[in-house]
Amino acid sequence: MSRNKPQAEGITRVSAQALIRLRLQAGAFLLDSKKIRARQGGAYLSNFKGRGMEFDESRIYQPGDDIRNMDWRVTARTGSAHTKVFREERERPVLLWLDLSHSMMFATRNKFKAVIAAELASLLAWSANNNSDRVGGLIFSEDEHIELKPRRGKTAVLDFIGRCARHSAWEPKEPGAAPETDTDAGASAKRNTSEAAARLHKVAHTGSLIFLLSDFRYMSKKARSHIANIGRHNSLVFIQITDPLEQSLPGRGVYRLTDGLREIILNAGNRKLRDDYHQRYLQRQLRLEKFCRQNAIPLIEISTADNAMEKLKQGLLSRNNGQQLPTRSRGLKA
Repeated sequence: MSRNKPQAEGITRVSAQALIRLRLQAGAFLLDSKKIRARQGGAYLSNFKGRGMEFDESRIYQPGDDIRNMDWRVTARTGSAHTKVFREERERPVLLWLDLSHSMMFATRNKFKAVIAAELASLLAWSANNNSDRVGGLIFSEDEHIELKPRRGKTAVLDFIGRCARHSAWEPKEPGAAPETDTDAGASAKRNTSEAAARLHKVAHTGSLIFLLSDFRYMSKKARSHIANIGRHNSLVFIQITDPLEQSLPGRGVYRLTDGLREIILNAGNRKLRDDYHQRYLQRQLRLEKFCRQNAIPLIEISTADNAMEKLKQGLLSRNNGQQLPTRSRGLKA
């Protein structure tokens, strides 16, 4: 399935109305994490104590304590100086890094990878809003990068959805707009992903929960470096959207493939071609899984053949319970 005219809503593109309706399903998606590192006021309790909004306990006064926090009632009752200790209420920014690049505008099952990614990002945005989190993000393609600073409230979610639905990536490209060769296309895609990762590095503030939705097909060394640095002070979750055809070629036959800009004829009867194709996929996937393990980043894999919302729900549940997430390439040799 590729980009064709007219485009089908919910299959090859998204509408703001459909993404808004996902609000009704957002309650089933829990974003809570045991580690909250944010430094602003909100609905989460921090792991360290200090002067803040929520009273935590009274304890014996110690030299250096702020006398403005003296608990005079307990002091009078016990005869020993006591001070109040507060646990600051914390807010967590939730950022959505949404990839609408050329490789995401593809599927052989159900709907485009980009459509699935946009729907899941909207679900996560609504869930964050339900938790009183601030919502922001970065929506990008080869032609347009949109940065949205985290804000609180339904307006922030609606802004994210509107900018996503109106993004130029959904518009059909004219023939000749693509790079001339696959090598050029790959190099361009890597530069685009690196730029998006660099922009995320600038936008993300310490303590953010960041969901990265992409096929991660063109993760350059520079992009991985940016993301690893971001992960040192934030909680990251990779949500990888793939299609079965990207993992292995179909059985014998001659197939015409197009991305809406270019067209190739593929002879899948060549066994060596099928094996080499599958090995390249495995190498990319194992490299991604290794990067996630090294940086303690949960990886949720979702295929266009899956029930995407159910897979996301299971992945978030495993993450929140501290369980290892299953991967499709585990047990396969690269």
